[in-house]
Amino acid sequence: MDFRIFIEPQQGASYDDQLALAHTTERLGFDGFFRSDHYLGMGKGDGMPGPTDSWTTLAALARETTRIRLGTLVSSATFRHPGILAIQVAQVDEMSGGRVELGLGTGWFEKEHAAYGIPFPSKRFRMLQEQLEVITGLWSTPVGSLFNYAGKHYTLTDSPALPKPVQSPLPIIIGGSGVSKTPALAARFAAEYNTTFGDVAEFAPRIARAREACEAAGRDPDDLVLSMPGTVAIGATRADADRRAEKIGRTVESVAAGGFAGTPADVVDRIGFLRDLGITRVYFQVLDSHDHDQLELLASEVTPHFA
Repeated sequence: MDFRIFIEPQQGASYDDQLALAHTTERLGFDGFFRSDHYLGMGKGDGMPGPTDSWTTLAALARETTRIRLGTLVSSATFRHPGILAIQVAQVDEMSGGRVELGLGTGWFEKEHAAYGIPFPSKRFRMLQEQLEVITGLWSTPVGSLFNYAGKHYTLTDSPALPKPVQSPLPIIIGGSGVSKTPALAARFAAEYNTTFGDVAEFAPRIARAREACEAAGRDPDDLVLSMPGTVAIGATRADADRRAEKIGRTVESVAAGGFAGTPADVVDRIGFLRDLGITRVYFQVLDSHDHDQLELLASEVTPHFA
């Protein structure tokens, strides 16, 4: 099993907060440090000192970490032109020595678009598909050749298709609960399919659809990494878990429905269940970016069971 830490900085986390948590993530032996890509807080949390840009942050973290994988879960296709995003991600990959992964999705939070003047089309799936075609096309174009693309949303003419990522191919993550379009997109473009959030009872059919899409595309389903994100509220005792859940505006029961809550034994059981479904990568969503002790508990009492 591969264990990664996943944070939501728009809820309130400075760059220094994120750097400190990334250093803790690396020190404790987790495999990766991923962040959301949002510009406005939601739910509990004051959002102070304000949003931080994902790829600006990851560029800095790339130079201040040495081992952990870095990426987004997930960037919104509405935020950046694919040509510019391809340059940004390739550059951060080089800065990290080849440790970056790109999670990409349609985007969904209309309010943050209105808050910062970002267009929010009602139909965005074709936009996401074209972004994937452009980004992978730019990265796979041989050095010295030109890349051209003519789509409904994007047109690129005689692009030198530079720079290239260190990794070839650079891993792309696609996730969602869609019945047909999302699994087909994952089968075509992704190294990893993420079930996204939901009740754990929903994960098995989502995984089955992703595997069926691979077979339909002539791809070995075992070649697609299966992952899931889940909020964390773990404590050495049930009382400690209750306290952590309350701090993020939840209950242990609500967190456990689709995430990791309760005592270490409870979380170990949940991960074992997910492993039996075929999931090999877990993103622990840590909503309190200042609670490093929760990472310490996961690293000492949970992840060793799956070494």
